[in-house]
Amino acid sequence: MIPYERQEKILEILKNKELMKIEELQKLIAGVSISTLRRDLKELEKMGKIEYLFGGAVKLFSDTGEIPISKKSALNNPEKETIASLATAVICPGDTIYLDSGSSCSILLKRILHKKITIYTTNTNVFNISTEVEAEIILIGGLYNPLISSLSGPLTDENLQNLYFDKAFLGVNGVDQEKGITTPNLAEAVKKRLIHKHSSKTYILADSSKFHKFSNVKALEVKDVILISDKYDETLGEHVEMITPDKKG
Repeated sequence: MIPYERQEKILEILKNKELMKIEELQKLIAGVSISTLRRDLKELEKMGKIEYLFGGAVKLFSDTGEIPISKKSALNNPEKETIASLATAVICPGDTIYLDSGSSCSILLKRILHKKITIYTTNTNVFNISTEVEAEIILIGGLYNPLISSLSGPLTDENLQNLYFDKAFLGVNGVDQEKGITTPNLAEAVKKRLIHKHSSKTYILADSSKFHKFSNVKALEVKDVILISDKYDETLGEHVEMITPDKKG
C-alpha cells in the first residue's frame, strides 16, 4: 500500500472514531509498522487533516477549532446581531450578569452598556468601549488569550468561586444534542462550567452554523442551558429550550 492509500485509509477510519490511539489505528491497517504509521500521521498533520493529542492519541482536525476573534467578528454578522437583540430583551434592570468572550457576546456588550445592570466579564473587548456607560462593568482577571480576547485559567476560576449571577451569556463553538456544548479550549470549558453552576440561568449565544457540530472539549449539557440563536432547529428543540426570531422560548 502506497503512502497516499494508507493516509486515505487513516482518514476513513478516523471519520468513524472521535479519538484513537496510534496502536489501535495500527491494528486496523494490515502490515504497517508503527514507524511508518507515524510518518503518515505527521504528513497528515502537516496538511491540517489530523491532530496529535497528548498521550499518543490522534483525531480528525476539528472543523470548529478556535478562529481568531478578528476573523470571527466578520462571520455571520447579521445572525449575530439578531442573537444579540434577542439576548438584550431578556436582561432586566438591576440584573447581575456574566458576559463571556466571543464575537456574539461582544456584539451583545455594545447593546447593553446603557442598561442599569452589573456586568462581570472575562471579555477584554471591554477596553475598546469609547461611549458613555450606565452599566457597572467588572473585569475578572486571569491568563490572557489574545486569539479570542479572553481571560481564563486558575486565577479566573478562583475569582469566580465567590461570584453569583442572575444570568450568564456564553459563547461556544459547537452545539449538538448528543455531544453537548463544546469548545476547543479546556480552560474555557472549565470556566463555563463554573459560571453555569453559579448562575440562575445560563444562555448560550450560538448562530445556526454551529448546530450539530462539536469541538474538542465538552463544557455543558444542552438540557442545562437556554439556546439563543438566529434560527430554530427541530432536532435541537427537542433537547434544549430555544429562543429564536421564529420561536421565542
